[in-house]
Amino acid sequence: MLQPVLQHADAYEVQILYTQIDRDNQNQPRFTQHTFRLSDKQYFNPASLVKLPTAALALEKINRLHQPDLTRHSPMATSVAYRCQTAAPYHPSADSDRVNTVGNYIKRMLLVSDNNAYNRLYEFLGQQQLNERLWQLGYPSARITRRFAPCDTAANRHTNPIDFYNTTTGQIIYHQPAVVNRCSFSFPLGRISKGRAYQSGGRLIQHPYDFTTANLLSLQDATAILKAILFPDAVPASQRFILTPNDYAFIRQYLYSTPHDSHYNLYTASSFFDAYKKYLFYGRQAKIPSQVGLRIYNVVGMSHGYLADVAYFIDTTAHVEFMLSALVYVNKNGVLNDGTYEYTSVGLPFLQQLGQTIYSYEKHRTY
Repeated sequence: MLQPVLQHADAYEVQILYTQIDRDNQNQPRFTQHTFRLSDKQYFNPASLVKLPTAALALEKINRLHQPDLTRHSPMATSVAYRCQTAAPYHPSADSDRVNTVGNYIKRMLLVSDNNAYNRLYEFLGQQQLNERLWQLGYPSARITRRFAPCDTAANRHTNPIDFYNTTTGQIIYHQPAVVNRCSFSFPLGRISKGRAYQSGGRLIQHPYDFTTANLLSLQDATAILKAILFPDAVPASQRFILTPNDYAFIRQYLYSTPHDSHYNLYTASSFFDAYKKYLFYGRQAKIPSQVGLRIYNVVGMSHGYLADVAYFIDTTAHVEFMLSALVYVNKNGVLNDGTYEYTSVGLPFLQQLGQTIYSYEKHRTY
């Protein structure tokens, strides 16, 4: 069932990173990587994969600020100071899920891959600080330079003023002014163009689409970031996020939760189906069948014909534990931004079958 894609792996730009996890007598994990066409030189649009480091760094920034009373639960108001920026005022609500906070933005990002939530945390971090911290953590090729909005390169350098409030007194407890990144970023892969044409403003432009200044995060780096969040003791101290045990528990909870079992009030509607972003096992099927013991901690990307999923599987009943990251490109007509991609007919079935195949193999693997 995988062969129709794998036999044309170059055209589909397939990359796979499968990490076996074996435990020793002290229950310490050992990681063994196996790869198929993995390359940090082959560009792909990471899309929502960048939400994982953004979430972790937002929690880390709160810790590093050391501001009294400032937590991930603190209401925040985003204002406007430059073109292409939008506001998100603070509106007190009896429903805490509806208040704009760092914690709620992270929930929205990880549960249903909400783009506006990502934009707010991108603005909280600031373009320069966000990228320089990633480089410090050991990801020198990563570039997170864009909101998910039609902003140009200059506008994305500018991030909004933000205020955080005390929920009891309503007083501002931390003000972050508007920030501009004045540093010039290099782009490790040079000039990047994809496809034969692209749609823009209702017109078909007969030139490849330019990704040179777009977000860049390799499949290897995305996997390493997930590993650092789930297994911080297994990575060098210099590559660990500055997070509390409670922070780790929080982000892990929403990496595996589904929209409905999270009990997050914004996602009770049936349109937010349980398998919303579990591509590597459920594809795009709406309902998750009963799979006792199986948890999938993951982040996904879907944009411009690219589909990616970076996941950790653990099934305590079947004694299965592994990581699996995969990428596939499904854009047969070579036109970007036209909304015509083979996500449901090719990409998602491939990822679903790949995850189930590795899971089945792991159930019978001798440790």
